[in-house]
Amino acid sequence: MAQNVIVPIIDLTSSAEGSSVPQNLQTALTFDSQTSFATNNATTLLTSNTGFWRIVGTAAVRSDSGVENAVSIQLSDGLSTKDVWKIIAANTGNDHAYTSQFDLVVFLSASESISVVSNAAKAFICGSIRQIADVNGTLVNPSGFSPQ
Repeated sequence: MAQNVIVPIIDLTSSAEGSSVPQNLQTALTFDSQTSFATNNATTLLTSNTGFWRIVGTAAVRSDSGVENAVSIQLSDGLSTKDVWKIIAANTGNDHAYTSQFDLVVFLSASESISVVSNAAKAFICGSIRQIADVNGTLVNPSGFSPQ
């Protein structure tokens, strides 16, 4: 018997969302699709290419008497910069060491860049950066991987 009701069918499988790769696998670091960095007492430009980027790593900072040592990850639009992640070893009169890990996803549009900054000899930041999607959101799979 026919009915006059339209019953929608919603496909909730991963293939229906346009990808056969789970998100955590798609953002994997690989030998050929990541760029490593290590910065100490300097500023290092990570990339100025548009799109979505995953940045992972570790920072270590040690305090100095009379000085505030820090490392940060900064976004720039060419005119100003903003810290998106930072660790500081404040001058407390005592010698302290701090470490922290980070795992960030950032989006860069035209004329923007991302850098890591260490302001002292006792401030280190190192890690890897990899593009995970282009400026339009099209996923960039890990190098050497092609989904079935």
